Amino acid sequence: MLYRLSACEIAKGIKEGQFSCLEVVESCLGRIDEVEPDVHAMISTWRDQAIARAKELDSRLASGEDIGPMGGVPIILKDNMCTSGQPTTCASRILKGWMPPYDATVVELLNDGGAIVLGKANLDEFAMGGSTENSAFGVTANPWDLERVPGGSSGGSAAAVAAGYVPISLGSDTGGSIRQPASFCGIYGLKPTYGRVSRYGLVAFASSLDQIGPFARTVEDLARIMEVIGVPDHKDSTSQDVARFDFSSALRRSDLKGKKIGVIEEIESYDYDPRVKNALKETVQACRDEGAEIVSISLKAAIEYGMASYYILAPAEASSNLARYDGVRYGHSSKEADSVVDLYLKTRREGFGDEVKRRILTGTYVLSAGFYDAYYLKAQKVRKAIKEEFARAFEQVDSIVLPASPTPAFKIGELVDDPMAMYMADVFTIPVNMAGLPGLSMNVGFSKEGLPLGVQFIGPRWGEEELIGTAAVMERRFGKAKIAREVV
Repeated sequence: MLYRLSACEIAKGIKEGQFSCLEVVESCLGRIDEVEPDVHAMISTWRDQAIARAKELDSRLASGEDIGPMGGVPIILKDNMCTSGQPTTCASRILKGWMPPYDATVVELLNDGGAIVLGKANLDEFAMGGSTENSAFGVTANPWDLERVPGGSSGGSAAAVAAGYVPISLGSDTGGSIRQPASFCGIYGLKPTYGRVSRYGLVAFASSLDQIGPFARTVEDLARIMEVIGVPDHKDSTSQDVARFDFSSALRRSDLKGKKIGVIEEIESYDYDPRVKNALKETVQACRDEGAEIVSISLKAAIEYGMASYYILAPAEASSNLARYDGVRYGHSSKEADSVVDLYLKTRREGFGDEVKRRILTGTYVLSAGFYDAYYLKAQKVRKAIKEEFARAFEQVDSIVLPASPTPAFKIGELVDDPMAMYMADVFTIPVNMAGLPGLSMNVGFSKEGLPLGVQFIGPRWGEEELIGTAAVMERRFGKAKIAREVV
């Protein structure tokens, strides 16, 4: 039952000789075999490679070598991160079977840190979606209720941690794609400050918004993995040279005395699920009980206009980024084309799913000569206003608390034919990406139906330490995340 352990417990146990890397990997692979037929969180499982890696690390450890801070810890990657010699599909037919010639920077850092990658997780195609229903390789189910979605687009990564496949996984967050599935699956999810974690080797959706971040079942594991991957990278022009993490003091925070936590005024009148509303109230009261001062703040532009401006800017960047998939250089190439233009058209028609096509068309429209000023330029002005609004808010408070999603996990198929309702699931997470800020989602309980309920804490730029410290206090209040679909 080693799969039940946290990443820090695994690394410590291996270092002290309580068990081997191979025993941990075999336990996690056994858990995948047990649950995966129901959950379908994985696109690929690297069984032979993981076992070989575990044996190599055990051999190095036996010779007295330090195998790193993540030594022997199994991990799963969202399948939009490049892995040399292993397919990277982005859950799209257009990249089925594509083998990158290099590793993403985060993959290099994990390998250097001693982690063992067990495979790649399912996602919404090219990270476009909020339910992991838009994958070319099938739908992922929520481990807590197989009739419901795990969230998205990093639903496979979240479901894998919630179901006990691994203690940590990596996802990417463009408009809430780590925090929303973390909330739906009852675990922790951290979207770092834009520029904190290298995006080199992350297949781009919207380059000014995308950010890699971790899922975990404990705050300590979030801190451990961020110490490994939160490293400046010269290969990523948006990577910032900021001090590396040292979360030891934040993890020891005993209470929230002296801290000011903001509650957004506009949330009070917003119509969202009563179960989520009650979870937020309980979290605010918990913060107050731990000594925090609760401060009312206004984020009108972020809440009222953030989503509308995001769904102009993100599709605009997507239409540009996805222009490279033309059937010529790599990926799927139509066999029925009669000309170069025909090749482009048929390849993209066959290779892209409906949601990706919808966003490409939207993005191309708002960037066209007749509508650039009316839509794209105006949305950029709103984005600037949102950044300035957050900056003013953080002059008053240390962090901000709000729901991660307006509802708990919804049923598979419930919103698939209603794109606007699906987009609304990101209304509380999108502003964080628009401003480039860090956000941490955590579980604070369950509904009467047994569905996880989550909230998110937002920090100022480079404020991950503040979020980890607050979450550490809240973890002692609400408990560590549990493993779903497990009979103990």
